Amino acid sequence: MKILHILDHSLPTHTGYTFRSQSLLRAQRTMGFEPIALTSPKHEASLPGACADREVINDFVYYRTGAVGPVPVPFAGELRLMHALYRRILEVARREEPDILHAHSPVLNAFPAIRAARRLGLPVVYEIRAFWEDAAVDHGTYAEGSWKYRLTRRLETRACSRVDHVAVLCNGLKNDLIGRGISAGKITPVFNGVDVDDFRPCVPDPEYLRKWGLDGKCVIGFLGSFYRYEGLDLLIRAFARVAAERADAVLLLAGGGEVEGELKAMVSALGLDGRVIMPGRIAHERVPGVYALIDVLAYPRYSMRLTELVTPLKPLEAMAMGKAVLASDVGGHRELIRHGETGILFKAGDEAALAGEILRLLADRQLREGLQTRGRTGVREHHSWEQTTGVYRRVYLFD
Repeated sequence: MKILHILDHSLPTHTGYTFRSQSLLRAQRTMGFEPIALTSPKHEASLPGACADREVINDFVYYRTGAVGPVPVPFAGELRLMHALYRRILEVARREEPDILHAHSPVLNAFPAIRAARRLGLPVVYEIRAFWEDAAVDHGTYAEGSWKYRLTRRLETRACSRVDHVAVLCNGLKNDLIGRGISAGKITPVFNGVDVDDFRPCVPDPEYLRKWGLDGKCVIGFLGSFYRYEGLDLLIRAFARVAAERADAVLLLAGGGEVEGELKAMVSALGLDGRVIMPGRIAHERVPGVYALIDVLAYPRYSMRLTELVTPLKPLEAMAMGKAVLASDVGGHRELIRHGETGILFKAGDEAALAGEILRLLADRQLREGLQTRGRTGVREHHSWEQTTGVYRRVYLFD
């Protein structure tokens, strides 16, 4: 069975979205499916230059739609993007003859796929990784409850009602859609997973250990994108309390993003230069060696609709690496972490609670080791890509 996946963007751009997409393609091939991919015009917007209209990356075929120029009229740009993607879906489908169209969020991919599927006589699946309207609130594009927010929400709901099946990242998204009137039987969670062969305990990266001066230090860490909702400002303030009590403590923030400049200014203002290390983004192949440098991984997400509904990937990677995980008690974390068993949860937004739990974990080696063992076992048993993607066999039968 050949599946045409319609994506917002893909490799070679490195984001959580692109890595999940690549993992899904790999897992589907292992299951016996024949997955191919097509990216929307937004892929070209993420690149510094032009790209070929067909590429092979990691042995998978990626078709491109091509860039769409900006349009000054409201909504005209989105309509133009969807029309270009619709035409490209038809072209690729006539060449590849897929059995199913599988569109991935945002909703700008869903409607072209629905339109093309009806013309081609094919079934269509829509997979939601996060609600576009909630992501827009965090990015400051528009406010929750605004007319744009309500319109986007209605479009998302309408797309779900028109496709043959809906896949979602987690139960939080499923429950929200059920509340909108989408049948529970039409919705299947495809949970985040981890390649347990790539993410497993290993030796610390010797170059970074030396370069960052981490030998003999207790390292609190975060790896990922620096979005505002991640709560890294809260983590820095909490670390200032930790640093006052533990001279051997270091905070490692590896990654980058929209609030990077603000975080660096905060570090300097709090007098934490030299105690907080911000090396920028890490090459994907070196990420396991960086995880191995860290004693406690912290995920202090603030509470908002996006974080309450959507599960992140990074805590699963950390647990697979055999690391102690500390996270805020937002819904997305509660769906992944069992408090006191596979990780520690603290009250979201509570700086003192975060600092206190960091100090407790650094001081209690036995607690850390128990969390590490149980967390790693839990990921291997429930969150390998092989296990989480097995549901596609049922999704594609629309059973």
